[in-house]
Amino acid sequence: MAGLRLRPHATAPTLTTVAEVVEWFGAMQAQDLASGMWSLGVRLPGSTHADVHAALERREALRTWPMRGTIHLVPARDARWLLELTGVRALAGAAKRREFLGLSEAEADRAVDVLGAALAGGGRLTRTECVATLVAAGIDGAGQRGYHLLWYAAQRGVTCIAPNIGTEQTFALLDEWAPDQHQLDRDEALAALALRYFRSHGPTTRQDFAGWTGLTAADAKRGIAAAGDDLTTVVVDGADAVLHTPLLDAPRTEVDDVLALPGFDEYLLGYKDRTLMLDPEHKQAIIPGGNGVFQATVVVGGRVVGTWKRSLAKTRVTFTVHPLADLGPARREQIEQTLNRYADFLALPPRITWSQ
Repeated sequence: MAGLRLRPHATAPTLTTVAEVVEWFGAMQAQDLASGMWSLGVRLPGSTHADVHAALERREALRTWPMRGTIHLVPARDARWLLELTGVRALAGAAKRREFLGLSEAEADRAVDVLGAALAGGGRLTRTECVATLVAAGIDGAGQRGYHLLWYAAQRGVTCIAPNIGTEQTFALLDEWAPDQHQLDRDEALAALALRYFRSHGPTTRQDFAGWTGLTAADAKRGIAAAGDDLTTVVVDGADAVLHTPLLDAPRTEVDDVLALPGFDEYLLGYKDRTLMLDPEHKQAIIPGGNGVFQATVVVGGRVVGTWKRSLAKTRVTFTVHPLADLGPARREQIEQTLNRYADFLALPPRITWSQ
């Protein structure tokens, strides 16, 4: 929980900005924008949704598809090397997807050119406007074709996702939205990504690192080696695990934190084995049907003890909490206090109900 920046970290600097949080992680899943915003908010005490949105408008971080075909928040100036390092496997598999959608490679490449021209000079278009631009150029953007072409342009490093306008996603040219991209050679990039993953998620395994990044096992091993003395291998429950070396000297303090985390927070996403945080019998409640859609969680002392849902109205946010363990009145009051913090983040008064 310390590495995941959900409690004070004695061996690391205090993080006070969106840029610092995202750089600490290297990448934070943000396919669901509301979840991504609260993943930042919960790590920036006192911040509001408006504060985080303003930081993204200042380009402290941006969203794109760096790995696993999933949208992540990444440091704005690191987007290109992350795409080049982790996106190549996704691009390699794009041909099969294009065949399924009835798109040719030539059409996909032309779509990139069309979007590049439409956005040049500081342009910013909503998703709807991007698809309309493609259709006006004679490119079929119906159904999932439009989404695939937007993904392909970002995966190629031509575009990126800019902050929403209202409720709609927007796109800009990566080189214009985030100029002066950092340039790293392959070993530097592997080392940087390994360090960021293990300092934020460790101790955990090399296999988890490969799964989180989409890298091959060989590249995962190479990245850990390239990080040098910044990472250390230890044994956890009889298996090799890697952690950020300064954590060896971190104080061992009892964890009694009470947290309301979004469904797609790195707290659960960054691992294959989640038994440290989640009782196996509760897995179905967190990932119904095993379809990759994670429910928002209530976490007490590092363990998931419930799920929660929100319902937004103009004048209120309503929370429904579903316990997965016995929770007494004092604990329920703590959980309500942490949900009130999220209501403050949204600048809306809360209403909290319990499903049982």
